Amino acid sequence: MARVLLLTGDAAEELDSMYPVFRLREGGHEAVVAAPTTRPVKLVVHDFEPGWDAYTERPGHQLPVDLAFKDVKPDEYDALVIPGGRAPEYIRTDPDVARIVGHFFEHGLPVGTICHGPQVPAALGLLRGRTTAGYPPLKTDLEYAGATFVDGPDVVDGPMVSCRGWPDLPQWSRAFMHVLEKSALPDRPI
Repeated sequence: MARVLLLTGDAAEELDSMYPVFRLREGGHEAVVAAPTTRPVKLVVHDFEPGWDAYTERPGHQLPVDLAFKDVKPDEYDALVIPGGRAPEYIRTDPDVARIVGHFFEHGLPVGTICHGPQVPAALGLLRGRTTAGYPPLKTDLEYAGATFVDGPDVVDGPMVSCRGWPDLPQWSRAFMHVLEKSALPDRPI
């Protein structure tokens, strides 16, 4: 069983956040949710409406939080997931998020990003030379961060798995679970 850390905050997209938690648990893994504080985060629902140039946003469910960013010991986890929504805009500035995300990239551990999730490693300079998907309007931002952008549902670059958003979650989930299971640590069999 792998221990997978999910970094999130208020205004994270509901499906981007809850789908990976449930899929990991369904697969027999432990999904641990971290946020700026331990109160439940307020998720939002993004949808695409006819006649709108951008997605719409509505209040969603709340997601229980297991621990605050400051209390995360990254070496206790086998993989990381960063869901999208608006949360990546502000969690990327948290010094503990930099410490946590840097650990996973430095050690070549699985990292999954969904929709706006790549904003976090991009802001930390961790996407330079990597291939990633993301919400399509982020293409320019990700390229400025040194990444090659691919408009795809399940982009795998070594231990990193990314997608464009919640409509890609079935493909992203299969790819992420495959990378996670391939990277099983000897002392933590999957």
